[in-house]
Amino acid sequence: MTAPLPSVDISERAGLLAWPGLEVDWDGNWVRRAANGYTKRANSLQVLDPSDGDNAKERLDDAMAWLVARGLPKVVRTTPLEPPQLTALLDAEGWQSIDHSHFLAMPLGPQEADGDGLVLDLLDPLFLAAQQGLQHQDDATMARMRALFGAMTVPAAGVVLRRDGIAVASGLFAIADGIVVTGNVITDPGRRRQGLAAAMMRTGLAWAKANGAEIAGLNVQADNSGAMALYHGLGYSRQYDYHYRIPGRPNG
Repeated sequence: MTAPLPSVDISERAGLLAWPGLEVDWDGNWVRRAANGYTKRANSLQVLDPSDGDNAKERLDDAMAWLVARGLPKVVRTTPLEPPQLTALLDAEGWQSIDHSHFLAMPLGPQEADGDGLVLDLLDPLFLAAQQGLQHQDDATMARMRALFGAMTVPAAGVVLRRDGIAVASGLFAIADGIVVTGNVITDPGRRRQGLAAAMMRTGLAWAKANGAEIAGLNVQADNSGAMALYHGLGYSRQYDYHYRIPGRPNG
């Protein structure tokens, strides 16, 4: 029997576990997270209950002061779970929307791993080297990445796909509440359109299936047409949209 796709609430809470903050502070269903600035998702405020909108102004100001105290910019992650009071406040204060994105998901069926795919610990030097090389990350960014990887408390693996002994694609797979959430997907720009990203994804999904995952989910920016085509081809479908809010109006 195929597992039903999860609700927004279940998906978002799994995402919090699969992509953790180094510091996490809850105020009712408002959660602020900090991870030394590595990704907006792990360094922002979001709300997980649309009915928890009381005292929105005071709670927003407090959350933003918490982020600023940690040297982070003011960022709100807006999902369908955001209470209308917070949305209205952000609109009234002129916060702009950026990085419109989708959450995609699919029931996780049997997957065939690639023979040249490696499933590694997140802190394995081979995985870290592949991530750094393919993303062209500097050492400071890699230090922040390693810290976040080290904070993982759920089953997780780094996947590296090699061709002729060279890393050509890589990604991270973390299982939370039966959902494998994929992130940090990157392919050698000079070797795209060769099926490498799909082979890497299937390798990671095969690991996740063997380790109890029933659903696969991931976040993708709406304007990333190449990634959207890849994930739709693997069987993912769009579940809901989200975006980020930052202070100030566009061009003003």
